Amino acid sequence: MGKEDVGITVSKNDDFSEWYTQVVLKAKLADYAPVKGLIVLRPDGYSIWESLKNTFDKKFAKNGIRNGFLPILIPESLLGKEKKHFEGFNPEVFWVTHSGTNKLGDRLALRPTSETLAYTMYAKWIQSWRDLPLKINFWNTALRAEIKATKPFLRTSEFLWQEGHTVHATQEEAEKEVMEILEIYKHTVEDELAIPVTTGKKSEKEKFVGAVHTTTMESIMPDGKALQMGTSHFLGQNFSKPFEVKFADKDNVEHFAWQTSWGVSWRLIGAMIMVHGDDKGLVLPPKVAPIQVVIVPIYKNDEGKDKVLPKVNEIKENLESKDIRVHVDDRSELSPGYKFNDWELKGVPIRIEIGPKDIEKQSIVIAKRYNLEKSSLGFTEVEKISVILDEIQVNMLKNAKEQAKTITIDISDYQEFKSKIDKGGFFNAPWCGKIECEDKIKEETGAEIRVIPFGSENENQKCIFCQQKSVSVPIFARGY
Repeated sequence: MGKEDVGITVSKNDDFSEWYTQVVLKAKLADYAPVKGLIVLRPDGYSIWESLKNTFDKKFAKNGIRNGFLPILIPESLLGKEKKHFEGFNPEVFWVTHSGTNKLGDRLALRPTSETLAYTMYAKWIQSWRDLPLKINFWNTALRAEIKATKPFLRTSEFLWQEGHTVHATQEEAEKEVMEILEIYKHTVEDELAIPVTTGKKSEKEKFVGAVHTTTMESIMPDGKALQMGTSHFLGQNFSKPFEVKFADKDNVEHFAWQTSWGVSWRLIGAMIMVHGDDKGLVLPPKVAPIQVVIVPIYKNDEGKDKVLPKVNEIKENLESKDIRVHVDDRSELSPGYKFNDWELKGVPIRIEIGPKDIEKQSIVIAKRYNLEKSSLGFTEVEKISVILDEIQVNMLKNAKEQAKTITIDISDYQEFKSKIDKGGFFNAPWCGKIECEDKIKEETGAEIRVIPFGSENENQKCIFCQQKSVSVPIFARGY
C-alpha cells in the first residue's frame, strides 16, 4: 500500500468536502456502489445506524409506537390521490415500467416516501374510535434520484431512514404526538451523537408539502452549512380526506382522522462525521462507537508476548463484563505506530497501550481519541474506563456546542448579512413573516429560513430585508 493510500491527505479546514469523503471511505464506513448515486454501507457504518435504531425503537415503544414494513413499489394511480403532495417528489422518482419484457399498465414508483401507500392501508384498518390511535414506524429505504451532487450519507439516490405515521381521533392528540417525536429526536441526537440541534418550525414556504405545519431540528456544520437533522409533521386532515381515513366515534358519528408523519435518515451519520472528525480522521462518540476501546499489545519477542498478552486478555474480559465493546489488535505484521494511526483514523474513543514496561509499572497507557490526550492508569483502576467513556461523551457534546456557537451570529443589517453569508453560519435575523422577503433573501444570498426556533417570536425589531415590523427571529443559513 502506497503512502498516499494511508490516512487523510487533506486538512478539514482546507478542503472540507474532500476531507469528508476521505473519512467516509478510509474509515471504512461506506463505499461507492457500481450504480451512480448509491453507496454500500460497511459493517462499522451499519453498526452506528443499528445503534441509533435500537435507541429510537426503545423510545418509540414507550410512546406506544410499533414497527411495521411497507413494500417499495407504489402504483402511479395511488399517488394521484394526493397530487399536490406528490408533485414535490416527481422530478426525483424512479419508475418501474416493465415486468420482464411486459410493459406495465400502471407505472410503479420506487418509494420516495410512503404517505400514499401507508394511508391507503390505514383506511382499511381503521373503522372506529377503538382502532385509534394507530402508531406505526417503518424502517425503510427510500429512493430519490440524486445523480449529480451526491455525497455519502448526505445526498444519495437511496438512503436508510425511519418514517413514522400516526393517526389520531383529535387534532390535539396529533399535535402532541408531533412535539413528543421532535423531543425524542432532539434528545437522541444530542445524547447519542453529541450533536447540538435547534428545534422549531419550518416557514410556510419550506414546510413539507401536504403538512399543515412542519417542525424541524437543524444543526450547523463546521463548514458553516446547515443540515436538516429530522422533521416531524402535523398533517391535519390533508391526507385523511383524500384517502378516506375515517372512524366512527362513540356515538357512531363518522369523522376524518388527524395525522402525523416524521422521520430521520442516515444523514445523522454524515453530521456526526462532519461535527467531530479531525485531520486524523473519524472521531466517534462512545455511545455509538462499534468498538469503544481498542487494546494494542506492544512487544518485540516471544518473551514480551508471554508477559503482555495474559494481562491484555484479563483487561479485555474485565471491560467486556461491564458491557464495554472491546477489540484487541494482535496483528503481528504491523507496527504499533501503524496500529495507532489506523485506530485514530477509525475514531475509536479509547486506545489502550500495554507493553513489558507497563507490566512492570502495573499500569496501562490510555489515549483518548477526541482530544488526543494520553495518561496512565493503574491495573487496579481499569474499571474507571466506564467513567472516562461517559466523560468523553459529555465533553464531545460540550465541544460541539462551543463550535456551533462560534459560527452563530445575531444580525439585523442586511448589507452586513450579505457580506458575511459566504463564510457560512447560522444567522439569527428578524423577519416580518412575509414570503416575499423570504424569497428575496434566498434569491440574493442563497440563504433560506432553516428553522423558526420555538420562543423566537419578536415584534420589537425590524425585518432584516424590508425594515417592517418583525414577527420572529428565524435562523437563516445556506444548507446541504
